[in-house]
Amino acid sequence: MRIIGNIDSPTLKVTVFKMDNKLSVKFETGLYEQTFKFRESNELNDFESVKKLVDERLKEEVMENFAKMHRSKNEALGRFLQQAGAGFEEII
Repeated sequence: MRIIGNIDSPTLKVTVFKMDNKLSVKFETGLYEQTFKFRESNELNDFESVKKLVDERLKEEVMENFAKMHRSKNEALGRFLQQAGAGFEEII
């Protein structure tokens, strides 16, 4: 797998990879990442075509997914800590 380019975005790191007959677009922010994989086709076959695919609407949806991932992680962590009995030491 090799990096064929990066797409500029003020809030996300967007990296485009190519391997065999697949193109992958990885979105990263903070502790989270999402990757979309596409089969190469006549229309979608290079960095320029992927740049057109990654439009503002897709970026907005990716950000919504990141927000949902963050909520899910925090809720799971809260349940875990509650089960583990983690909390503050009682001070008398």
